[in-house]
Amino acid sequence: MNSEQSKKTFGTFAGVFTPTTLTILGVIMYIRYSWVVGNAGVGGAIGIVLLAVAITFTTALSLSSITTNVRIGSGGAFSLISQSLGVEIGGAIGIPFYFAQAIAVAMYVFGFREGLQMLLPEFNPLILDAAVFSVIMVIAFISTSFAFKIQYIILGIIVLSLVSIFGSLFIHDLNYDFQWIGDFAGSGDGTGGDSFWIVFAVFFPAVTGVMAGANMSGDLTNPRKSIPYGTLTSVVLTTIIYISLAFVAALIASPEELVNNYNIFIEKSLYPPIVLAGLLGATLSSALGSFVGAPRILLALGEKNILPKSKFIAKRSSRRGEPVHAMLITAVIVIIGLSLRNLNTIAPLITMFFMITYAMVNVIVLIEQSLNLPSFRPTLRLSMIIPALGALGSIAMMFILNVMVAIFSLVFIIVFYLYLMSLRLKSEAGDSRSGLFTALAEWATKKSNELRKEKEVRSWRPDLLVPVIRAKDLRSSFKLIYSIIKPQGSAKILLLKNTDEKEQRYLQSFVIKSVRKFSELKLSASYTMVDNEGFNPTVNASMQSLNAAFFKPNTIFVSLDSSDYVPENINKLYQDTRKNDYGMLLYIPYSTASLAIEKSIHLWLKNIPSDWKESFDIGNNNLSILTSILMSQNWKGTLNVHVVCEEENCFTSDDIKRLNYMVRFPKNTNLDVRQGDLKEHVARGRSADINIFTTFEDMKIEDMVELVNSSRISGLFCLDSSQINALV
Repeated sequence: MNSEQSKKTFGTFAGVFTPTTLTILGVIMYIRYSWVVGNAGVGGAIGIVLLAVAITFTTALSLSSITTNVRIGSGGAFSLISQSLGVEIGGAIGIPFYFAQAIAVAMYVFGFREGLQMLLPEFNPLILDAAVFSVIMVIAFISTSFAFKIQYIILGIIVLSLVSIFGSLFIHDLNYDFQWIGDFAGSGDGTGGDSFWIVFAVFFPAVTGVMAGANMSGDLTNPRKSIPYGTLTSVVLTTIIYISLAFVAALIASPEELVNNYNIFIEKSLYPPIVLAGLLGATLSSALGSFVGAPRILLALGEKNILPKSKFIAKRSSRRGEPVHAMLITAVIVIIGLSLRNLNTIAPLITMFFMITYAMVNVIVLIEQSLNLPSFRPTLRLSMIIPALGALGSIAMMFILNVMVAIFSLVFIIVFYLYLMSLRLKSEAGDSRSGLFTALAEWATKKSNELRKEKEVRSWRPDLLVPVIRAKDLRSSFKLIYSIIKPQGSAKILLLKNTDEKEQRYLQSFVIKSVRKFSELKLSASYTMVDNEGFNPTVNASMQSLNAAFFKPNTIFVSLDSSDYVPENINKLYQDTRKNDYGMLLYIPYSTASLAIEKSIHLWLKNIPSDWKESFDIGNNNLSILTSILMSQNWKGTLNVHVVCEEENCFTSDDIKRLNYMVRFPKNTNLDVRQGDLKEHVARGRSADINIFTTFEDMKIEDMVELVNSSRISGLFCLDSSQINALV
C-alpha cells in the first residue's frame, strides 16, 4: 500500500486541469478557429462550439460520475470500462485508444514543426521532427513531475498569448457590423467550408481532450476528487474562452480575411511573438501530454495481462515508479508514425477511437444507473438523459465525420473483443457483469457463469430467504422487508409446515397475498412450501440446495418474537448461516413500537479492524451498512451512524471522515464515535425508529433481546457473508 501511495503524487491542478486545458487550447484555436468564425459567423461559431462541447461535456460529467463511485486504477477510461463491463471490452477499447494516443504524439510533433518552420524555414522538416520528439522524450523520461513542471511554463505562455489576442481589440479598428450567421464560403486555398458539418468537423478535434487528465488516474493522489473537479473546470473555462474568441475574431477582421488567413490571431495580436510561442507551446504540451498519458494506458493493459509480454510492459522503474518499458514501446510507435510523414489518412481513425471511448464511458453510466445496484452510489449522480445524450452524440458524431471510417473502427473494436474473449482473461478486482446480465435477461445466466463463476461483490443486492412458520412473523416484518429489498432486491419466502392445519391454511393464504402485494409494488417475490421435520434442518437444507442455483438468495431474514423464541434454534441458525456463507438479518420488533414512523435509523458499528483503511476490510459491518443505506433511501429518513469503541481514541474524527468518504453514506447522514459500552449507549439513545446492529463473536441471542427491550426500540441484527463489501 505504501509503495502504491508513493507513486500517486499529482493533485487536481497538476494532474488533471493543466493537461486537459492545454490539450483543448491547442493548434486549432490558434490557426483554425478564426477560419471557423469566418465561415459560420459569430452565432454559427458559438453554435458549433456549444454543440461540440455538449458531447464532450456530457462525457466529462459521465466520467466524473463513475469516477466518484469506483476506486479507479491506472489507465483512466480503460480502468473504468474494465471495472464495469469486464477486461475484454475494456481491452478491446483500451488497445486502440492507446494507439490513438501514441500516434497523436506524431501528429502534434508535425504541428509543432510547422509552427517552428515559420521561424526556421531553412531547416529540414525531418531533422526538426526528430529534434522535437527527442526533446519530448528527454522531458518525459526525466520524470512525469518534470514534464508537468514544463507544462506549467507552457500554460503561462498560453495565458500570455490569450492576453495578446484579446489585446488586439485595443490596437485595431473594430468591425462592429459582423456576421451572426456566415455563408460558409470556404477559403482561397481550396479548403472546403460549404456546410455547417464540414466546418464543425474541422473544429471538433479541438475539444476532444477531456480524457487527458483521466489517463493519469494511476498517478493521482485522489482521482475520485481530482478527475471530476479538474476535468469539469477545464471544460467550462475553455468553452468560455472559445466563445469569447468568436467575438474577438469577428471584431478584428472581415469574414473574407478570416477564411483566407489562418494566422489572423497571430498577425493582429498585441504582441505576435508571444502568440506564436503559444501556438508552439500548445502543440508541444499536447505532444508531451499524450506521450506521458499513452504509456499509462499501456501499463494498465499490461497489469491486466491483456497483451503479450504483459509482465515486461507493466514493469516500473524502481527509483521513480515510471512505466519505463511502456514509454519505450510508445516511443517506437511514435517514431513509426513520424516516419510515415503524412498522417492525414489515419487521423480520422484516431478521432474515431477517441469517440468510441467517450461513447463507452457514457454507456457505462447508463448501465450502472439503470441496474440500480447498491454498489452504484456516486457522489455525483446524473440524470439518465446526460449519459444518453453523450453516448448518442459520440456515435452520431462518428458517422457525421466519416461513415466508412466509423464502420471500420467499430469492426476493429469487435475483432479485438472477440480475440480477448478467446483468451479467457480473469480480473482479480472483478466487475459488475453478473449483475448486468441478471438484470437484462435470464438467458445471460450461462454467459455470466462462463465469465466469472463466483458472485461479484459489486453485483450484490439484497436477495432474502425468509423462513416463515406463523403469519404474524411475516405481518410484523413485511414493511421492513419491503424497505430492504426495494428497488432491485428480492424475497423468497420459505413456508414451513405448521402442525395446526387451520393455521397452516391461513398462513398459506397470507403468504400468497403478501407475494402478490410485493409484485404490485414492482418487487421480485416468490414462495414455496416445505414439508419439514423441524425449523433448523429445513432452513439448513434449503440453503444448501439453493447454493446450486444461479439466482439464489444471499441473506437469511428471520423475524423473532422477543417473548416467544427458542435460543438453541437461533444459535444453530447462526452456525448454519455461516457454514453456508449466507448473510443473516435477525429482526426483533419491540412489542409496542414496531417500526414507529419510519424516519430515523440508528446504525451501530463495532469491532472495525485497525487496518481497515489499507485492507478495505471493515469487519462484520458490511451488511449492516448497506442495509441501513437502503432503508434510509426508501424511508427518505435520517441515518445516524455510531462507531462504538471501548478503548480511547481507537477511532478518530479523521477516521470518521475517511469512513464517510469510502462508504459514500447519504448526504444527510450524521456520524460520530461513542466510547464505552454498547448497551449503555443504546439504552440512552431512544430517538430512533429502528436500531441496526452488527453482530460479533460473543454476542448471544439473549443479549440481542436485552438490547431491544432496554432501548424500547426494534432492532435488526446483521451477520455478513463473504459476498458483500460496503466499500466497493
